[in-house]
Amino acid sequence: MTVASRRGRLYGVGVGPGDPELLTLKALRILKAAPVIAYPASDSGPSIARRIVEGHLPAGQEEIEILVPMRVDRAPAKDVYDAAAVRISTHLEAGRDVAVLCEGDPFFYGSFMYLFERLAAHHPVEIVPGITSINAASARALRPLAARNDGFTVIPAPLDDAAIETLIERAEGFAILKLGRHMPRIRALLSRLGLESRSSYVERATQADERILPLRRAPDAAPYFALILGYRGSEPALLGLAGDTGDAR
Repeated sequence: MTVASRRGRLYGVGVGPGDPELLTLKALRILKAAPVIAYPASDSGPSIARRIVEGHLPAGQEEIEILVPMRVDRAPAKDVYDAAAVRISTHLEAGRDVAVLCEGDPFFYGSFMYLFERLAAHHPVEIVPGITSINAASARALRPLAARNDGFTVIPAPLDDAAIETLIERAEGFAILKLGRHMPRIRALLSRLGLESRSSYVERATQADERILPLRRAPDAAPYFALILGYRGSEPALLGLAGDTGDAR
């Protein structure tokens, strides 16, 4: 293939939970080499993904900011990703690699998936895994997630109580993500299940405004980037750390 006919490669780059030092070496290499970077940004604030990597970016890269409306309705976001895919495709067709930044991991509730479904059939793609918020929260809260034959489940907070309770009962360890406005309801559910004292609240893990609290001391007003880690199993290695212990951080 000649240089002129080379198609650019699309990279989905996981940039981790917030601490710039938690970038992988591979992510760092690709970010420095890619002539084009793209990243999601809320229509109510700057891009967290770009902020994580800004100290590593070389000068001269072209940037594509994808302004995503933070709404329950998916229709506006669909139009945004359609338009972003067209812009990215133009670069790829011209032979320029594009690195799309994604908080956490691209394939774990990552916004990159919406570009992947639009572009992967027509362009070469490579995924660079990133550290998820669950792994970061576990490390920062000093809470092992699971041991030996424990099951572990990941639960989105917007699910109804019955669905969440069913998922919790199917595993020993659990993480509840996307808390936001659902926090009071989730706390009440865990209290009813006798799991409040076995759960920890972690807000913006590894970021400058990180908060780590026993669930009983957590605020009712939680941001979207907050989660709960809980354990209902009997593994001795986890029982000593799973409870309502430790000071706020």
